[in-house]
Amino acid sequence: MTSHGADAAGGADALLAVLELLAGQAPSAHFETLLDEARLAGLSGEGLEQLERAVKLAGEVRTGREDDARREAGLTALTDTARDLTFSYDLDSLLRVITRRARRLLGLDMAFVTLRGPHGSCYVHTTEGARTGPESPGRTAGPRLAPGFRISEGYGLGGAVQLHGEPVWTADYLADERFAPSGSLDAGVHAPAFDEDAEAAVRGEGLHAIMAAPLRSGDAVIGVLYGADRRVRDHTSEELGLLAALADLAALAVEKAGLLDRTRAEVSELERDSSRVRTSLTRMRHVSEAHSRIMNLVLAGGDLGNVAKAAGDALDATVLIRDQGGRALAGGDIPGLDEEAVAKASLDAHARRRPVPADDDTWVAPVIAGSEDLGGLVIRAASGLTGEDERLLELAAQSVAFLLLMRRSTAVAEGPVRDELLDDLIADPPHAPQQIAQRARRLGVDLRRPHVLVLARPEGGEQGRAVVWASSYAYRLSGLKTVQGGCIVLLLPGIDASAAAKAVAAELSPLLGHPVSVAAAGPATSPDGVGRMHLEAGRCLDAMSALGGTGSAASVNDLGFLGLLLSDDHDVEGFVEGAIGPVLDYDAERFTDLTRTLEAYFASGGSPTNAAEALHVHPNTVSRRLERIGELLGPEWQKPGQVLEVQLALRLQRTREVLARGRATTDPTRPAAP
Repeated sequence: MTSHGADAAGGADALLAVLELLAGQAPSAHFETLLDEARLAGLSGEGLEQLERAVKLAGEVRTGREDDARREAGLTALTDTARDLTFSYDLDSLLRVITRRARRLLGLDMAFVTLRGPHGSCYVHTTEGARTGPESPGRTAGPRLAPGFRISEGYGLGGAVQLHGEPVWTADYLADERFAPSGSLDAGVHAPAFDEDAEAAVRGEGLHAIMAAPLRSGDAVIGVLYGADRRVRDHTSEELGLLAALADLAALAVEKAGLLDRTRAEVSELERDSSRVRTSLTRMRHVSEAHSRIMNLVLAGGDLGNVAKAAGDALDATVLIRDQGGRALAGGDIPGLDEEAVAKASLDAHARRRPVPADDDTWVAPVIAGSEDLGGLVIRAASGLTGEDERLLELAAQSVAFLLLMRRSTAVAEGPVRDELLDDLIADPPHAPQQIAQRARRLGVDLRRPHVLVLARPEGGEQGRAVVWASSYAYRLSGLKTVQGGCIVLLLPGIDASAAAKAVAAELSPLLGHPVSVAAAGPATSPDGVGRMHLEAGRCLDAMSALGGTGSAASVNDLGFLGLLLSDDHDVEGFVEGAIGPVLDYDAERFTDLTRTLEAYFASGGSPTNAAEALHVHPNTVSRRLERIGELLGPEWQKPGQVLEVQLALRLQRTREVLARGRATTDPTRPAAP
């Protein structure tokens, strides 16, 4: 075989060996070894050139295959990263996945993410591969690129990325003049900011080669993904592309976390709104049910006391119902009430037509019907009132107004019948008692119970409002009312005529705005006693006018001996008991002579010395007895009016004793008077 043929055969074998190495993915050193062996074997000329060309092509194929493998690994990593992003919802976890993948795929020493803060500055959010502290090998003391570290806006590679919105890299950041304080990234257009702390942190980490890719949200850059090495090196476009793809995934993670945070916030707000709506519905249902209970009481004929209690139970408060004059109509007692503050709040409530606070725990609600003031509700709440409570208070006030109007309407409707009944009771001669008693029972008036009769005479000449008030007042107290001789006549349940007269005057005088003269008599417990009380009250009213008592209120009992003269039954025993009863009782219990001392005192012209002579005792004894009498009859007993009554009572008592002894003398079987 010729030399040329041998070279050709050797070259073919060498080419076949190259293909075998390439197929076996042998390392590059094996190809170099193949070349060396071919040269030693004497291969030269065209055969050697072909072999060298084949080794070079194999290297290019091998490099391309490695590039394809890297790209495939990068795509796989991006796919895995994207899949991982679907599993986690925490931003810290998402960005930690991004930085970890970037560091591993690109063979980096460190990767970190910065995000834009609310005021334009940037801060480090996540790091991977950072030196943990100043004591770490190669780590100098100073600022650290740790989560939370702030970087001035426009500083370094991040500032360039923020400006251009494109990836930026440098082989040696600390030596790159573009990022020096006087450097320029864009021919003087952008002068990068200098951050001394950030510069120290980069030096402290020993970073040289750095890549930075933007995290985009639409057209805005919301952060930067950094990849850094602690050595000087160049970066390929493929590496920049992979970092940019990871940055896009990081931006999606930030948007996803932000969207999730907003969604959670909206869900939380919806839950709070739902809770508020449920609470409001519960309170509204409570208001509706409470209002229904109150209205059922009103429609069932319940009185103001029941309505006040129902409203108080619903509001967890004490409710007091007052009329337009401020007098209590029904409800509980509210201790320590600031009447001045309540009066001001009442004016404000009627002007606004809604409840207003009088102080921290007291409220006033107006009771109105159209433009008419019917009174108000005063409540003392254990705690503050909610909006629903205020609404319930308004509804309770409306229910009270409705009840008052119902009472007034009923009183007006029954007015003529009730007036006619009272007219017949005081007529002279009286009508048949049994028939009148039946009529009274049909109107809800039991004449067998004690009643007093009250005469009220307005002194201002205005009767219209007084008559309307009297109808409502009589109906409210289950009594009767009529008008005769310019006077309002009231027949009311009770046993205290004096108290009834004062109560009528206390309500009617402020309502009319001028004095009202009120006289009363009683009590009586039968229909035929009403006429007698009417006559006594009339005489009492005339006596009050004659004595200059116009505009006052009194009963026959309040007039002392004048009442005795005016009364039809001439209750001598009651008069004596009222004037000197305590003295008589004291003598009877202790066998003393206070009564005889009083008689001697008055007989001697009010001289204790002369009275002592008449009684054959020492003047000091008389003085002590007079002091005891003062304790029994009160400090006013020697005033002219009471002195006259005491003297008259003494004479009546002495006369009664004489008459009693006379009866005992003529009738030995009759027991003697005490």
